[in-house]
Amino acid sequence: MSEVKTVENMVTITIDGKTYEAKEGEYILNAARANNVFIPAICYLTRCSPTLACRICLVEADGKQVYACNAKVKEGMEITVDTPNILEERRAIMEVYDVNHPLQCGVCDKSGECELQNYTLELAVDSQSYAIPDTKREVKDWSSVLHYDAGLCIVCERCTTVCKDMIGDAAITTTKRGGEALDKSYKETMPKDAYAMWNKLQKSIIAPSNGTDFTDCSDCGECTAVCPVGALTGRDFVYTSNAWELNRIPATCAHCSSGCQIYYETKHTSVFDRSEKIYRVTNEWNYVSLCGAGRYGYDFENRVEGKDEAAFNAAIEAFKKAESIRFNSVITNEEALMLQTLKEKMGLKLVNPDARAFQKFLKAYAKASGHTLYSYDFKEVMATDFVMSVGASLRNDNPNARYAFNNIQKLNKGAGLYFHPVGDNLVPTFGKNVEIFTHKVGQEEAALYLILDLFTDKEKLPEDVKNYLESFKSTTIKTVKEKVMKSVTETVIDEETGEEKEVTKKVPEMVEKEVTVEKNGLVELLGKDSDAFAQAFEKMMKKKETFSMIIGEDLYFHEKAENIARLIALIEQTSPVRVAMIPPKTNSLGVALICDLDDEVTGYTIGYNENGDFKLSALGEGDLDMPAMNQQEGTLTNMHKRVTPTNAALEYKGYELNDLMKVLVGAPELTVDWTKMLPTDKGFKAVAFDDLPNGYLNDGTENRGYALENLSVESEEISVAPFDEKQVLEGEIVYRCNPQRQFNDFTDKAHEIFEGFGLYAAPAKAESLGERVEIDFGDRSITVDVIADDRMEGEITALADFKSAEDVYALFGDARYRKVTMRKV
Repeated sequence: MSEVKTVENMVTITIDGKTYEAKEGEYILNAARANNVFIPAICYLTRCSPTLACRICLVEADGKQVYACNAKVKEGMEITVDTPNILEERRAIMEVYDVNHPLQCGVCDKSGECELQNYTLELAVDSQSYAIPDTKREVKDWSSVLHYDAGLCIVCERCTTVCKDMIGDAAITTTKRGGEALDKSYKETMPKDAYAMWNKLQKSIIAPSNGTDFTDCSDCGECTAVCPVGALTGRDFVYTSNAWELNRIPATCAHCSSGCQIYYETKHTSVFDRSEKIYRVTNEWNYVSLCGAGRYGYDFENRVEGKDEAAFNAAIEAFKKAESIRFNSVITNEEALMLQTLKEKMGLKLVNPDARAFQKFLKAYAKASGHTLYSYDFKEVMATDFVMSVGASLRNDNPNARYAFNNIQKLNKGAGLYFHPVGDNLVPTFGKNVEIFTHKVGQEEAALYLILDLFTDKEKLPEDVKNYLESFKSTTIKTVKEKVMKSVTETVIDEETGEEKEVTKKVPEMVEKEVTVEKNGLVELLGKDSDAFAQAFEKMMKKKETFSMIIGEDLYFHEKAENIARLIALIEQTSPVRVAMIPPKTNSLGVALICDLDDEVTGYTIGYNENGDFKLSALGEGDLDMPAMNQQEGTLTNMHKRVTPTNAALEYKGYELNDLMKVLVGAPELTVDWTKMLPTDKGFKAVAFDDLPNGYLNDGTENRGYALENLSVESEEISVAPFDEKQVLEGEIVYRCNPQRQFNDFTDKAHEIFEGFGLYAAPAKAESLGERVEIDFGDRSITVDVIADDRMEGEITALADFKSAEDVYALFGDARYRKVTMRKV
């Protein structure tokens, strides 16, 4: 569990005679890394639980040999990294790893960045003491993107650990491989840890946990990122490039509001085509985990041969007669500031549905809380041990929010409450202490009132709110069975004397008794049994100290969004719960802070990656081409409230928005010259683009860009309205929600993202609907394919919105759920 360093939680330790400070209770390995001390380790992942699979991290702590990945520091601890015995163990372990490892380094996809190579050299393994017959292990393609070469696998278990502890899929596991048994003489002649590791290695292999040859997972590819050897790779990357040939361009993922750190890795396309091509995306996996969109949705560039002057001149004329600009949030902060400048100087309306809803919600929250931004980022959420989620489809809306929810259960021994109308069979698998409320659409206010009731200090609540919560409470008489010990007297024969005697003993007996039970009407309203939940909640709360709540897009598009924002602020004001919000799209937070947005377009409209009378498009399908995000320099504002830099991976030869700005209103030379002009009165800093850092420190501290300032604003006394039962929707309901790995037109353009545009439904619901349906929204309709989603449950269906040309936002208006009529086609 990561946490803020304070004087109180720091301890002093010594490593190889030198004094260092470390967080109390931190693993020795992490404490050493944070202080730039090297301890070898193959199986350990910083944000996951230790597996003790490799055992190479042996150290001596206070005279006792321990595993650095599993032993925690304490005040005054004396640690020795290398002793003769430890060095002997490590070398033997590396020899065992090398016994039958294929000698194909020259063509292996990991060569040049292989940890097995590195540690073999680091520990000076130049001879082999052990031998055993090898076992044939088949190469498998586990999914559309995952390639597993079992012959290269060292069963370090990193892949299974990250899949379980971070991603939450638990889609792969160790299984038997039927290897040769070790010669028993080795047990007496080789170091014990090396023998134990080898014994396990011979018996094990990695396989899909569902018992088939294919993984049932989200295809995030994080297992390929953490693999230390060439066993797990992306299918598309196999035998395409050597690692050392690739250029690494640090960037920010352009697809969702997580704003993850990535590297675009590029080189020339071929011997005959010298233009740069992105071959893969990698990440700093010790500090950040990617989703499938971030890892595989990389080739969405807009290749143009040059500047189209006629189209550029047409664009200038279009802007001169335009009344509105419609755009989405897949733009940089710099571009958002350009659009705001056009509004200020040319009087144009700016319309962005996703950012506008979020902007209104943030303003309502700020009025109630006194702060412009929510209190927590998602790294702080991951440090808590009790997490709640309201208004977010975690599996679809934001992968890193889902990872945080899961990681809390796995690593922090946490608990969680998940409120959402769409049934999902993945979230319940995150942990035993996760309670799922699959409530009706429109009951989101009731969910927040329940959280208020469960966690708030009632003395801090306004009297009317306190009375309102009490109005949901009632008592009832319940008959329960209870075990009691009853005294029973029996006559028995004494075995020694043969005489009869009376013996009294206690025997258990189940008796019925009536008890008074308090019912919580909010729990019942949200679809659970009040008594059963009360018992479960009591267990969930044991030893819990820190509480967080994830807020999602459903609430920004709720008819009672302002009341909901005030309720959230009241929860924070009267309880220990702290809040993190998921911005709807890539840079919705940046756009919401920078732009003065309007509700509707009027007149002649410029579309920027959206429909319009004149269209600027980074997809290559508009009236004037624009660069895609992997061809731009600039910054994005992510859900962690950080402004992070991104760099161009590929050349762009056409016009940019800044070129239009120069002609229309005047502009600096480069797009990134706008970076230092981002509005400081909205929390940004006057820092030039080239001065922004872009990396992580060894202790995991993020050093990318800068954190927004959470400004204090004048607040009003919080007044909240009761839950409005009229908001509840019944009947055939469609939810605006994308499938996993699809976020926008650019993920759809990428060749390794396969999820299609359509109506997603639970398997039974999909079967009842047929292959294709017309969805009638009343004023408009759309006809789409029906796609079964094995993870969905229930009757609510989900219509994707990632294709801007389909204008799905217009179908839903200011809501995320709509009651519709469906007809088979």
